[in-house]
Amino acid sequence: MILTGHAIQEAVDRGEIAISPFESACLGPNSYDFHLGTKCRTYDSLVLDSGRPNPSTVQEVPPEGIVLDPKRIYLWDTLEVIGSSRYVPIIRARSSTARLGLFVHVTADMIDIGSINRLTLQLHAVVPVRVYPRMRVGQVTFWVCSGEIVPYTGKYRDTESPAGSLSYRDFGVSD
Repeated sequence: MILTGHAIQEAVDRGEIAISPFESACLGPNSYDFHLGTKCRTYDSLVLDSGRPNPSTVQEVPPEGIVLDPKRIYLWDTLEVIGSSRYVPIIRARSSTARLGLFVHVTADMIDIGSINRLTLQLHAVVPVRVYPRMRVGQVTFWVCSGEIVPYTGKYRDTESPAGSLSYRDFGVSD
């Protein structure tokens, strides 16, 4: 079951959902619009290896934004800290963002319950598109859980956003 905008507001007020900073103007009928943060990570190579760490560079994005190259993946933080220990957040692009040919969160749209932090978005543009820090780019919905809630304790728990892939840890490779 998905929470309505009114229910999201009530859950934020009760401290069951974290969205900070929170702007009531970003609350929709059944979602909350979130913004790009100011940091972007890009991999140093166009060829990535899932079995080893991939060197990357984090940059502070200037107010005039950057043009995304369709040949690259951009890991970008959210302006907001988002999460919940009671509800499961699901993130998606806003339709106006998608209409620019921008995938906001390529495949991993479910945020684990108990994970409360700045999210790392996986931006991919199908055509060159300029994006800006602090622009409204996506929306988060919150879903009711059924069954025992076990908070997230995975490999991204203590990472700082925007975090690069840690898939190499699945191969037993350490940092």
